[in-house]
Amino acid sequence: MAEGENEVRWDGLCSRDSTTRETALENIRQIILRKTECLRPPYRPSDGLSNAVSLDGLNKLLAHLLMLSKRCPFEDVREKSEFILKSVQELGIRIPRPLGHGPSRFIPEKEILQVGSEDAQMHTLFADSFAALGRLDNITLVMVFHPQYLESFLKTQHYLLQMDGPLPLHYRHYIGIMAAARHQCSYLVNLHVNDFLHVGGDPKWLNGLENAPQKLQNLGELNKVLAHRPWLITKEHIEGLLKAEEHSWSLAELVHAVVLLTHYHSLASFTFGCGISPEIHCDGGHTFRPPSVSNYCFCDITNGNHSVDEMQVNSAGNVSVSDSFFEVEALMEKMRQLQECRDEEEASQEEMASRFEIEKRESMFVFSSDDEEATPARDVSRHFEDTSYGYKDFSRHGMHVPTFRVQDYCWEDHGYSLVNRLYPDVGQLIDEKFHIAYNLTYNTMAMHKDVDTSMLRRAIWNYIHCMFGIRYDDYDYGEINQLLDRSFKVYIKTVVCTPEKVTKRMYDSFWRQFKHSEKVHVNLLLIEARMQAELLYALRAITRYMT
Repeated sequence: MAEGENEVRWDGLCSRDSTTRETALENIRQIILRKTECLRPPYRPSDGLSNAVSLDGLNKLLAHLLMLSKRCPFEDVREKSEFILKSVQELGIRIPRPLGHGPSRFIPEKEILQVGSEDAQMHTLFADSFAALGRLDNITLVMVFHPQYLESFLKTQHYLLQMDGPLPLHYRHYIGIMAAARHQCSYLVNLHVNDFLHVGGDPKWLNGLENAPQKLQNLGELNKVLAHRPWLITKEHIEGLLKAEEHSWSLAELVHAVVLLTHYHSLASFTFGCGISPEIHCDGGHTFRPPSVSNYCFCDITNGNHSVDEMQVNSAGNVSVSDSFFEVEALMEKMRQLQECRDEEEASQEEMASRFEIEKRESMFVFSSDDEEATPARDVSRHFEDTSYGYKDFSRHGMHVPTFRVQDYCWEDHGYSLVNRLYPDVGQLIDEKFHIAYNLTYNTMAMHKDVDTSMLRRAIWNYIHCMFGIRYDDYDYGEINQLLDRSFKVYIKTVVCTPEKVTKRMYDSFWRQFKHSEKVHVNLLLIEARMQAELLYALRAITRYMT
C-alpha cells in the first residue's frame, strides 16, 4: 500500500461480520489519533520535515476514510468513517472533501444510484464487489444502470485478477497497468498501481517498463499492436513470446495475458466513454482546500470539476427539444423501413460484400474535429514503450489489410474453446458477458416502449467490427449508414479507437433524447465488441502458431 497506509489493515472492513468491521474501524481510529498527536501544537523547529512526512501519511488515510464514508456498502463503516473524520477536524486538522459531482463527469449525480439507497439484490452485488476489491469504484456505480451485465462483468474481472490462474497476482495487475497506460488512462493506472503494491509487487517496476522483468517487457509489443492495430498481429508475435528462452511465456500464461490486455484496453474505452471521475481517495478525487463561496475553486475548473449548474448545460449546442424528438422519430421510422425491405428482398452475396467494403472505407474518414495527437503524461507513459504508436486506419498510405471473415474464424466456434482449454472457465465467463451485452434490452428507445432494438444493437456491434476489418457474410452493411448518424459514428470510433480523446461534447451530441442509462448501454456494446475484435485477432494468431 501507499506510504502512510501500510500500518493500517483495511481488510477487516470488507468482512460480512459487523463485529469484525467494528474492531477494524476502532484500530483505524486509534492509528489516526496517534498520527494526529505529533501534528498538534506546540511544534519544535526541528520537527519540520518529520511533520510534513507525517501529514502526508495522515492525509492518505483521511482520503481513504472519505472514500469509505461515501462509497462503502456497509452503513456502519460509512457512519464511523464520517465520525472519525469529524473527530480529526475538531482537533484543528484539515480534512478532505470530494471534488467533482459523482462517479461520472457526463452523467448528473442525481441520476446515478446512491450508495445506501440500493435494494437487497443490489446490496449483495455491492458487498461482493467491495469484499473483492476493498472499494466500490466509479465504474461499478455507472455500470449499475444495467445490473445483469454488472454481475457478469464483476464475476469475470474477479476471476481474472484474483482466482487461480497461470499468472501470479502482481503480474496480473502490472499487465492491467500496461494495458490502461496505452490509452493514457490514469484512472485505471492509479487503481492498479495500488492493487499491484497491495499484493506485494515490487515498487521499482513502477518507475518504468524497463525496470520490470524482461518477460513483461517482451509483452510490450503485443500490448501496443493489440491496443491500436490488432489486424497486424501475426503468429510471429506469438512465437517471439513463447520462444524467448528463459523469458518465455507458456501458452496458458499468454492466453491469460491476452485476456487481461483486451479487458483493460476495453475498460479504458468505458472509462473515457462514460466520463468516469477519479476515485475519491485517488489524485484528482479530493481536495484539502476549503470550499470557496461559490462552492468550487479555480483548481476544480482546471480538473474538469465544474459547478452543478455548469454541468447541466448541454455542450452539444442549442438544440431544441423538438429537434432531438424528431431525431428519435426519424430513427424509428428508418428501423421500420429497413425491416420492411428485409422482408421483401435480400441482397446478393456480391452486393453484401461490396457494401462491407464501402462501409469499411468510409469508416476511415470518420474522425472528430478534436482529432489531434496528444502526448501522454510521463507518469502514465513510463508503463509502455513507443509512445508515438497509435491507432491508424487500415488502408492509409495504400496499405491493404485482408478482410477478417467471421465465417473462417469466430469466437463461438474457435476462440471460446481455445481460451477455455488453456485457461479453464474463463472462456465461459467471457462468453456470458458477450451474450449479455449483445442481447441486453429493455425494449425502450428514449420515450418509446415495446420497441425491438435488435436491429440497432446489431448495427452498432457490426460497425465496430467493421472498423477492425471483421466481416459477417450474412449482414447487410448498408443498414449501418441508415441507423447511425455522423455524430454517433464519431463517438463510437473515438471511444473504441482513441478513447483518450472523448469529450463531453461528443457524449452529449449523439442520441440527445435518449436516457443516460441508454448511453451507458451503448458503451457496454462498444467495449464488448472491441474486446471480442481484439481477442479474435490474437487468438487466431495463437491458433496459427499451434497448427
